[in-house]
Amino acid sequence: MTEEARLREEICRIAKSMFDRGLTCGASGNISARLSDGTLLMTPTGSSLGFLDPARISRLDAAMKLLSGDPPTKEIPLHGAFYETRAQTGAVVHLHSTHSVAVSMLPDVDPQNMLPPLTPYAIMRLGKVQRLPFILPGDPAMGDAVRGLAGKHAAVVLANHGPVVAGKDLWAATFAIEELEETAKLALLTRGTGAVGLTNAQIAAVVRKFDIDW
Repeated sequence: MTEEARLREEICRIAKSMFDRGLTCGASGNISARLSDGTLLMTPTGSSLGFLDPARISRLDAAMKLLSGDPPTKEIPLHGAFYETRAQTGAVVHLHSTHSVAVSMLPDVDPQNMLPPLTPYAIMRLGKVQRLPFILPGDPAMGDAVRGLAGKHAAVVLANHGPVVAGKDLWAATFAIEELEETAKLALLTRGTGAVGLTNAQIAAVVRKFDIDW
């Protein structure tokens, strides 16, 4: 199996798993991944992550011009900005996951560090999660907002919309965005209960041990 064929299959398998577990619904969410020749595979516009056809996934060149397959997601500016500003990015995943969106709407959230440090894995896989303001879906301003972060964040949440995570490859981006959603769920479940998260010393220990950009 060629690299491209394998990656097409992996995108469909991962997308269906996330859809089946309710991490995104309907025709929401999109995924992209970079091949070794610099071209990108991207889920088509209007498609459901639960019912993707590997043969119809969009293939784009490095300039985001469609080479083959169906027209890509309208969130091209969002994906493109991560590839441009984080050279190590091999994949980008965007979902409309419920708990992440809910936390993005809370009035007292720190936009520069949206999720409380509740577990070491949230720090290890996500770093600080930036909340970006509400921007109309597909608006090029999404890409501008990500570029404005200058590559300092691998994970963001679009207010009232959903999380976006860049990873070194498709699996890393998938694991990270699932960690983001679970952390958001924990944050909501423990909100107002007096639950104790990680202390500053514990956070520092995780950052130091795993060399996290915090």
